[in-house]
Amino acid sequence: MWLIVGLGNPGADYLWTPHNLGFLVVDHLAARAGIRVERPEAQSFAGLGRIGGREVALAKPQTYMNLSGMAVRELAARFAAAPEETLVVVDDVALPWGTLRIREHGSAGGHNGLKSIVGALGTDLFPRVRIGIKPEHPVADLASYVLSPIRKSEREAAAAMVEAAADAVEIILGDGLMQAMNRFNRKVE
Repeated sequence: MWLIVGLGNPGADYLWTPHNLGFLVVDHLAARAGIRVERPEAQSFAGLGRIGGREVALAKPQTYMNLSGMAVRELAARFAAAPEETLVVVDDVALPWGTLRIREHGSAGGHNGLKSIVGALGTDLFPRVRIGIKPEHPVADLASYVLSPIRKSEREAAAAMVEAAADAVEIILGDGLMQAMNRFNRKVE
């Protein structure tokens, strides 16, 4: 079984913030597949179903971003998901806004949620879909930026990113990581 984890922060205050794009992707996947992600499970909301011909557990940790690893470790144990079958969907402030990057594994790259998962799993050998949220202009307080609501003028672009990231997850599950990487890992002009 594949475990698909979208990272974010619980609560209405964080719903449409850059840091919650992982949650939004899981919600989008759930809507497409008819999966309800509302069962309390391993410090998360989870739901079971099929995507891309595979059995999946979709999950949204409720531990807040910086402690995501605790929930992911419990979820992986609960659903017997090996690290290579634990796909994390996460925002990335180092990537230009609107860019998707799919990686088979890698460092946390300064992302506290990924750091927590690497620490809790004891490995960085899990795939991830990274969604670029780098601001177009320098910001003084990066934490404030990722936790502030996405401007209305950027909501359409954010919705398109969520859609593309959901497409990427479906391709990973149906056709494999390499196919998804070939399609989505492109340089942005």
